[in-house]
Amino acid sequence: MSKRHAEEAASGSQPPIKKIHFEPHLIGPVSTLEEMDIKVLQFQNKKLAQRIEQRCRTEQELRQRIEQLEKRQTQDDAMLNVVNRYWNQLNEDIRILLQRFDAETADESETKNENEATTSFLMQLSTWDKDELNDKLANRVQVSRRAVAKVIQAFDRLMQRNEKITLALKGELEGQEIPNLDEAIRQTNIQLQAENRNLQALHTTLHEKYHTLSLKVSELQDTVTAKETENAEFKNQIDDLQYELEKVRNRNDKLETHLAEAVEKLKAYHQLHGDPADKSGKEQKPQTPQTSVSQAKLEDLIKEVEEWKELANNRLQELDKLHQTHRETLKEVEKLKMDIRQLPESVIVETTEYKCLQSQFSVLYNESMQLKTQLDEARQQLQTSKNAHLRNIEMMEGEELIAQKKLRQEVMQLEDFLAQLRKEYEMLRIEFEQNLAANEQTGPINREMRHLITSLQNNTQQLKGEVHRYKRKYKEANAELPKLRKEIDDLQQKLSQVQGANQDSKDGIKKEEIKEEDMSSSECSQIKEEPNLTVKKEEEDTEQAEDAEGNKDQNPGASDSPGVKKEGVPKQEKNTVKKEVVPKTEKDHREAMKAKEAKIAENELVRDLKNQLKKSLNEQKEMKLLLDMYKGVSKEQRDKVQLMAAEKKLRTDLDELRQTMKKLQRDDKRKLAEDEALKKIKQLEEQKYELQKQVANQKPSDGNWGGHNVHQRPFVGSLEEEALLNEMEVTGQAFEDMQEQNSRLIQQLREKDDANFKLMSERIKSNQLHKLAREEKDVLKEQVGTLTTQVDAANIVVRKLEEKERILQNTLATVEKELSLRQQAMEMHKRKAIESAQSAADLKLHLEKYHSQMKEAQQVVAEKTSSLEAEAYKTKRLQEEIAQLKRKAERMKKMELAGTTLDEVMMEEIREYKETLTCPSCKVKRKDAVLSKCFHVFCYDCLKTRYETRQRKCPKCNCAFGANDYHRLYLSN
Repeated sequence: MSKRHAEEAASGSQPPIKKIHFEPHLIGPVSTLEEMDIKVLQFQNKKLAQRIEQRCRTEQELRQRIEQLEKRQTQDDAMLNVVNRYWNQLNEDIRILLQRFDAETADESETKNENEATTSFLMQLSTWDKDELNDKLANRVQVSRRAVAKVIQAFDRLMQRNEKITLALKGELEGQEIPNLDEAIRQTNIQLQAENRNLQALHTTLHEKYHTLSLKVSELQDTVTAKETENAEFKNQIDDLQYELEKVRNRNDKLETHLAEAVEKLKAYHQLHGDPADKSGKEQKPQTPQTSVSQAKLEDLIKEVEEWKELANNRLQELDKLHQTHRETLKEVEKLKMDIRQLPESVIVETTEYKCLQSQFSVLYNESMQLKTQLDEARQQLQTSKNAHLRNIEMMEGEELIAQKKLRQEVMQLEDFLAQLRKEYEMLRIEFEQNLAANEQTGPINREMRHLITSLQNNTQQLKGEVHRYKRKYKEANAELPKLRKEIDDLQQKLSQVQGANQDSKDGIKKEEIKEEDMSSSECSQIKEEPNLTVKKEEEDTEQAEDAEGNKDQNPGASDSPGVKKEGVPKQEKNTVKKEVVPKTEKDHREAMKAKEAKIAENELVRDLKNQLKKSLNEQKEMKLLLDMYKGVSKEQRDKVQLMAAEKKLRTDLDELRQTMKKLQRDDKRKLAEDEALKKIKQLEEQKYELQKQVANQKPSDGNWGGHNVHQRPFVGSLEEEALLNEMEVTGQAFEDMQEQNSRLIQQLREKDDANFKLMSERIKSNQLHKLAREEKDVLKEQVGTLTTQVDAANIVVRKLEEKERILQNTLATVEKELSLRQQAMEMHKRKAIESAQSAADLKLHLEKYHSQMKEAQQVVAEKTSSLEAEAYKTKRLQEEIAQLKRKAERMKKMELAGTTLDEVMMEEIREYKETLTCPSCKVKRKDAVLSKCFHVFCYDCLKTRYETRQRKCPKCNCAFGANDYHRLYLSN
């Protein structure tokens, strides 16, 4: 009723839940209960199989998920390990840096927190909650931040200290007096010594850590090697076991085949003779075949028993022989043991070990005597060295006092010299400022003059270009003059032949013409001389300009000021003045281009050499390979290698020839281009020649038109020639005027340059003097520093020597004490040796007595042991016989109780044995598997089915077992 009420209450608030309805499974027509049970079991098995498949799928999915999560966890753990490791390393490095700068900067509490945070970080992560994680991690980050801030503070403090020292050295501290350099240097030295001590302490700690870590690493390496060897051994064992397993499997397969054959034979036998159980059940049938079979078996068994008896007798005889030999060997062993325990003196003395010990004792005795003598000598030397050391200390103290006095005197002298140099420096500085003021006034005038000179130079260059053009024109005219004269002579000859009649009238004309020609020839010669002179002058001017340019390149400023050479100003000053006077020209560019070309050439050389080196190395490798091949190769292979090498050489030669061919083709192309240019030039010359011919042909026609002007030269006395001459004269005059102006300006510039050079030379001299004074001052400071360091070093050496002397004195005292103790010990040992010799003599007598007693005892023991062994052997044999008789008696008792024949008893025993060999769980198959947990034996299939159906417990004792706890058992051969 309660359920219905609950349903009614639920239905009032919510709709009723739909029930899952399963369709019933139809079994079908069934005749008996057994068939129905079979069908139900089949259906149940089907459903179970479906459920097992679903479960297997879910298990596979869950396993995949577990593997993914495990991989992710391992990755996260690895990342955390890496982060933790590097974080720990960072904190450790920062801590070491803090110790390096200042030990007080690292607080002890913070270091403790760091150690706690860094040592077991991952273990703590697993124990912390989510709320605690953020706080702990923030705390750790804050610790590292503080450490970094402290490192930055330490660096800042160091920088400030260095800045203070530099300002103190320069004397530029604002609002403070210039401190004494010695005090500042001492303070810095004290601070540096403190830092050095800290660094030494840090170094020692780090060295200890390194030592411990190296030891741990060596131990771990040893363990790793041990584990590797164990791993290798385990691998070998696994291989052996796998091999044995394969052998056992093969054997098992063979046995199974044999078993199958035996089963088939048994079935055939049962079919032929009938089942023995059926025969026992049926009492009506005769038992004649059974008796025949049992008799045959009995005969076989009797034969086997006889064979076994013969074998047993043979073995007994062998055992008796072995027993006797064993007794004899035992006696010999005991005798040898006694001989070894009690060796005689003659044997001991004759042994090599005794002789070696005797020789070693004599050597050691001699060495001890030598050491005694050396000890006495060492004591004497110690006393002498003590006295000498005291004398040396006194001498050193006197020398130190003298050196200190000398040092003070030198320091006083150097201070005086420094004061003088400062005064000279101030005087030179005042002169230099005055010279600078004078130079600043003349500066703008010099600039204007330079601009004028540059403009005039440009004008002169333009005029020179025009003069060169006119020269070319005159040269062309002079080259055409002889041609025209030849043409005139030819024309005169023709006219003389044609005009024979009018000779008188033409003679006067000829005279006039000859006069004109003489005049024209004289004018032409004058014109020729003038351009030659001008050309010569221009060539001289160009040569002078080139010389001046070369001098400028070699020694800039030397061509402009000869007065400067006399004064002997250095080249560097001239360079500076020239750079101020003249701006950079194209020569600098040319020099830069030359330097670049030289660099390019050097780079090409280096590349070529590198390529050659690579080639040579490759050739060397090839030669080495060839040598190795020749050493371990037959003749045929050597011939092959030679052919291969020749082939390689030919290939390289071919490549080189191809390259040369390419180069020659390029050269041919260039030559072809040049030939084409030459052809064009020839064509142009031919055109010129034809044009000249045309001009020559046109000239006589012009002469015919002119009448009496036939024999006159063209351009002679023409307007163009006069205009050219006038222009030349004007340009020459202008050029001369410009040169005069240039010479005046250059003289003015030279005078100013001389004044500037003088000022510069004075300035340089003053700078040099100032530098020398500074250098001397630095040298003196260095000398003072070295002397102070030497004094400190000498003091340290003296202290160390004093400490060594104390240590040596202490060691001497200890050595003397040890010597006295050793002498006392020697005397004691001598006494003991004498006593031991006396006791040894007494013990020898006792030993002889004991030897005689031991021999008698040995004989008695040997007799007793032989008798005991014989009795033990007899007892063992009797025990075996008793066991056999007990078995026979038990059989006979069973026979009497059962009242049956021997065959039936044998069959019953066989049945019992079969029952013991069959599996107790299935009672069908033979026992062929054992549980290693409880060592109960079953068949392999039963155990396997139990494991697969998850009934993993022993059927007898309910002991749980796993996959590796049941193994095969092989009872048969």
